[in-house]
Amino acid sequence: MTTPSPLDPTLEALREELAGLILRHAGGGPSAIDALYLSRYEENLRAMPTLAQPALCILAQGSKTLFLGDESYTYDPLHYMVVSVTLPITGASLDASPDNPCLGLRLDLDPAEISQLIAESGPMLVPSQPSGRGLFVERSDGELLDALLRLVRLLDSPRDIPVLAPLVRRELLYRVLRGPQGYRLYEIALSNSQTHRVCQAIAWLNRHYQQPLRIDELAREVNLSTSTLHHRFKAVTSMSPLQYQKQLRLQEARRLMLNDGVEAAVAGYRVGYESPSQFSREYSRLYGAPPIRDVARLRASAS
Repeated sequence: MTTPSPLDPTLEALREELAGLILRHAGGGPSAIDALYLSRYEENLRAMPTLAQPALCILAQGSKTLFLGDESYTYDPLHYMVVSVTLPITGASLDASPDNPCLGLRLDLDPAEISQLIAESGPMLVPSQPSGRGLFVERSDGELLDALLRLVRLLDSPRDIPVLAPLVRRELLYRVLRGPQGYRLYEIALSNSQTHRVCQAIAWLNRHYQQPLRIDELAREVNLSTSTLHHRFKAVTSMSPLQYQKQLRLQEARRLMLNDGVEAAVAGYRVGYESPSQFSREYSRLYGAPPIRDVARLRASAS
């Protein structure tokens, strides 16, 4: 595997230390620091749809590609990725092996924490831009990597975590907000922005995805016109509200069948489908095979 190396030797040293810390502390579950997760993958992963929550993601080794609708986003040790709103995505690790594992971290982001930081810090001179995707990849810099490294180092001194970890988290949020695409996080934290209202629509869909979707009612719920909701929603998520709801339904149905052993027809009904044939047709379109065959394939590949 060839790991991209920053040209700046200082950045490379930060990356190497971060990789060593992740290698030592990654245990497959939550870390001792709230909202911080370390990961180590030793083989290429099958692309699996998931509902990504707002988070800052970075790799110290390897690369990863995520798919949002028809769009793909790749990040590596030279770049960090931010998910600013809840999105149904598909991800696959690349270039992972036992000798060269893919090493990364995820720091979950709380929009309320971002709002508080903005309120307390005052104007940050974040440039105003049109609504963009709720997912972006940006080049890493020394300040961001240094802050991430200081956060992960705290795992070696657990007594310092309660006091210092919140301070470093706050610095990390500040660094991302002041970055080239920080406006995307800034927008979701402003209660009067259209992007914030789209986030409210996304939250509503995540709570009520089983229910029939009436766009005009959803638009009234978040205080937007129907046309504005549709336009802004697609700008942020790359899909319409109806397509977003469909992704949520099919992901949950797949989880019910795979993890809970629920029959296909029952799973389709539980997530809101009244017609088994429509459920099977839309499931096949997303996953490339009918529900029963797809679940059997997944179970076989996991055994």
